[in-house]
Amino acid sequence: MKPTILLTGKSGQVGSELDRLLPKLGHVIAPGRNELDLREPETIRQVMRSTKPQLVVNAAAYTAVDEAETDEANALAVNAEAPRLLAQEAKKIGAMLVHFSTDYVFDGTKKDPYVETDPPNPLNAYGRTKLTGEEAIRDSGAAHLIFRTSWVYATHGRNFLLTLLRLATEREELRVVGDQVGAPTWALDLAEAATKILADMIAGVGSQFPSPEAGGTYHMTAAGQTSWYEFANAILEEARRAPQNLPWLASATKGRPLIARRIVPISTEEFPLPARRPANSVLSNARLKQVFGVPLPDWRTQLQKCFFPERTPANSPAAVSSR
Repeated sequence: MKPTILLTGKSGQVGSELDRLLPKLGHVIAPGRNELDLREPETIRQVMRSTKPQLVVNAAAYTAVDEAETDEANALAVNAEAPRLLAQEAKKIGAMLVHFSTDYVFDGTKKDPYVETDPPNPLNAYGRTKLTGEEAIRDSGAAHLIFRTSWVYATHGRNFLLTLLRLATEREELRVVGDQVGAPTWALDLAEAATKILADMIAGVGSQFPSPEAGGTYHMTAAGQTSWYEFANAILEEARRAPQNLPWLASATKGRPLIARRIVPISTEEFPLPARRPANSVLSNARLKQVFGVPLPDWRTQLQKCFFPERTPANSPAAVSSR
């Protein structure tokens, strides 16, 4: 039997992709914000108890990193209290919770890629609230998967990709931080990798989903690493080669030409923001690959697929999970 799946955050970058993919696995219930306000505990309980899902996929989050510095109460409600309630209710009905977290739980002082067992030490309110949410899920005793990701972008929403393309139509010179490194991760690849893992789990345990052994925290990002400065250069390079009739690109630029001629690398200190960012946001995907056998492509390959979707390799996680 296919499970009933409750999906939160269906309008977000990752959530919208999951809303398209998860129906391949089961019956998806994806309430909008007017139906499920994650700031309202009683609403969460009512939805969980009325839908009785076997699988809960929480793709919702308060992601306004800088705004969270002065709005930590709302960030805490969405990023910590809501996951806690979802996990508690999931535990009561024997459901499994899949939750997406962030590289911002780390302080970025490590020189090598972070592994799942490295001690968290968030630098900002957003990171603190996401870490609190992780801890609440683990403490609940519910079967769970926590996928930490980083530098997520999509062809809709608010993200670095779309912001850079807009600015590139307005300015000849762009100044981009060059001393922060991470792995830009395309929301589609992230959603497809998560869907494939869940599909394999469901197929493996059948009607006993979720398996009692299900659980754990995994890093799930694009392979490789780059800086925001290098990522910006790559975006403009791909945008100039991309088909001019690519709908999302035309929307991002509002049909205007790219006039940016140069990108200047600057330091974090030269671009102060309310929330401090980790200097190193690179996460190791070794455990994800070892346990689930799902490697995500290199960040540059993901970016190219974003601009040239028809070139998706036949053996990529995207292609495999959509068969």
